Amino acid sequence: MLSSHLPELSALQVLLAVAQTGSLNAAAAELGVSQQAVSARISSIEAQVGVALLTRTPRGSSLTPQGVVVAAWAARLLEVAGEVDAGIASLRAGKKARLRVSASLTIAEQLLPGWLVALSAEAASRGQSSAEVVLTATNSAEVAAQVRAGQVDLGFVEGPTAPRGLRSRSVGRDRLLIVVSPEHPWARRQRPLSAAELARTPLVTREAGSGTRGALEAALRLALGAEAKIAAPALALSTTAAVRAAVLAGGAPAVVSELAVGEDLAAGRLRSVATSGLDLARTLRAVWVGGSTPPAGLARDLLAVVVTRSNYRR
Repeated sequence: MLSSHLPELSALQVLLAVAQTGSLNAAAAELGVSQQAVSARISSIEAQVGVALLTRTPRGSSLTPQGVVVAAWAARLLEVAGEVDAGIASLRAGKKARLRVSASLTIAEQLLPGWLVALSAEAASRGQSSAEVVLTATNSAEVAAQVRAGQVDLGFVEGPTAPRGLRSRSVGRDRLLIVVSPEHPWARRQRPLSAAELARTPLVTREAGSGTRGALEAALRLALGAEAKIAAPALALSTTAAVRAAVLAGGAPAVVSELAVGEDLAAGRLRSVATSGLDLARTLRAVWVGGSTPPAGLARDLLAVVVTRSNYRR
């Protein structure tokens, strides 16, 4: 029987991340958690093992000689654990593989189709049949709720911060644009739109809980202060397509993903309005529950495809 001094695999993953990245901050970024969480986990491991694994100084932290040894053992153990995990996954693959994915509308409409095609091509290259993919397209808040509840294997969200209580990894960047129809007065505007002007303008927007709306409100409050008043929407719609259609029909301005309106801007059907003092860039994230990576199988395979394609674009 193993002693109580052996840390859990998830704890060893934290130690190994520190060893591989060389710092607590870099390990925290790799794992998608806070630096404080990594530091607390290392302290917990040290208490369990009974030796100091990390030397902490005002200039940073580094592994002790004992920490280097334990990290080397951890790497071997995690490699074997990964093989066992993959083996168990293959044993469960007697029936047609099934992947449950939930994604925010922008990601579901603009990016996921290409990712799923790439996943299918990857499987074909290994002589495997394509998986059955069950995709739910909804807002980012609902994606996070479905992942927490175990209703899906992997989620994709957009917004200013990662959802609390979930593991996450950045899979890309997006930019929000203020768009209007060519007939709107802003289409002929010469000076950039300020954050204050945008905040007091009723917009066509997504419903509460969407990543796009959340990112816009976070950007406005960052620019104007946490207590800034934001005008109520002119229209609150449940899909990006509906927001786009409302603006095309001559409705109020809207803030939408650059991914969703690229063709409209190129064709002149919509116009983009420049802004000043407002950061409308946002991070796209994969989210899941459990370890530092999704469980072995289709969810992990899809994330690997997404990360590879994202790195290729950089």
